Amino acid sequence: MKKPIIILFILITTICAETKPNIIFIFSDDWGWGDLSCRNHPYIKTPNIDRIAKEGTDFQRFTVASGVCSPSRAAVMTGQFPSRHSIAGHFAAVSSNKARGMPDWLSLDAPFMAKILKNSGYRTAHYGKWHLSNNMIPDSPTPGEYGYDDYGSFNCSGEQMPWYNDAMRTTKFIEESVKLQKPFFINVWVHEPHTPFHTIPRFEHRFRNLNRNEQIYASVLSHADDRIGDILNTLDRLGLTENTLVIFSSDNGPAGTGATDGVAELKYDSATGAGWGTAAAVGTTGGRAGRKASIKEGGIGVPFLARWPQHIAAGAVDNESLISAVDLLPTFCAIAEAPLPEDYQPDGLNITAVLKGKKMPIREKPLFWEGIGRKNEKWATVQGQWKLLTTPNLKKPALYNIATDYKEEHNLAKSKPEITAKLIQSIKDWQATLPKEPTGKVFSIHRK
Repeated sequence: MKKPIIILFILITTICAETKPNIIFIFSDDWGWGDLSCRNHPYIKTPNIDRIAKEGTDFQRFTVASGVCSPSRAAVMTGQFPSRHSIAGHFAAVSSNKARGMPDWLSLDAPFMAKILKNSGYRTAHYGKWHLSNNMIPDSPTPGEYGYDDYGSFNCSGEQMPWYNDAMRTTKFIEESVKLQKPFFINVWVHEPHTPFHTIPRFEHRFRNLNRNEQIYASVLSHADDRIGDILNTLDRLGLTENTLVIFSSDNGPAGTGATDGVAELKYDSATGAGWGTAAAVGTTGGRAGRKASIKEGGIGVPFLARWPQHIAAGAVDNESLISAVDLLPTFCAIAEAPLPEDYQPDGLNITAVLKGKKMPIREKPLFWEGIGRKNEKWATVQGQWKLLTTPNLKKPALYNIATDYKEEHNLAKSKPEITAKLIQSIKDWQATLPKEPTGKVFSIHRK
């Protein structure tokens, strides 16, 4: 009797591996909303990323949960606002984390996408940037402790993977998964275009007619685009394209000022090495106000391209649906048929229907942001068609009809006092649900 049972189990496993979709989430670093040739950039060339848009849908109203790296990434992986985990800024040295009231890493007890998918039969991997801790915190958990079967990372404890090895490692993992007949979930968190800009002559040569800062910026994006092309070609070669959801996005808007006339100087990063500095940060926001570190749309509005043949429309543009990074965990888990923990409280929505073409111009579930205190941008919320930005003491609100005014040009706070007051109160109510300080096993032994 045992042999038929074993054969049946193998058949069921094989069927599940064939029918459960694979998921590849490509998350860039500081890539501006307008820094794609498919979004009509005048000189940046991204033919491989453009292919995702051509064969999928370009969602132009997607926002991340922070204007800076670590909280944005924490929101993706937990499906919760990063303030719920006391993460408002980037993870840095222990002394800096302490001074800002932050933990030293995202808690291992936090709900985490990779763990949920792994428990549902997926092979899981993470390649590229981490920054849910930092390489400056040697006793922080490694990415592998968060539910990954394999990883190669930088901005984490332990060995720092060379930033350019992300696609190579991804290809190897995909090939192994095919041999094992297992569905896979892979984070590919590319370094580009974060400083320092690591240029390579053959990519610089592609843009030899630009000024130096434009050349640096365009060349590193082109290098990232080539590596993304390697991953797409791997899916083609192995016959996995039809059954793989591929998403390209960014953790926040572009760094720097966008000016092209500064002088880029060499700088050194302990995780990725030497490269060019912020004078070459000439990314674009597509006319949106603010840049990296801002919770205006230029800081949180980023590229979001999704391809899943037979499910997501090819060559489509959705410039209405107000979708968010906190929607990704419930969505990926729904697509993977991975049950959420019974006690899990998502801040996001399952947007599978939106990915498949249903428009969502009005946001039914509120979104909240905690900024890093820049000018008048400490707190923000989006509810329905309205976005409210305000100061640390909530005294200087700015109200926008974000469904139509994505450039945040028309402050309606004075003309809509009832809506303004309602949204300020909702921020106060949300603040009351947040922890006063980090708790649990989230502190380095080096904290004093």
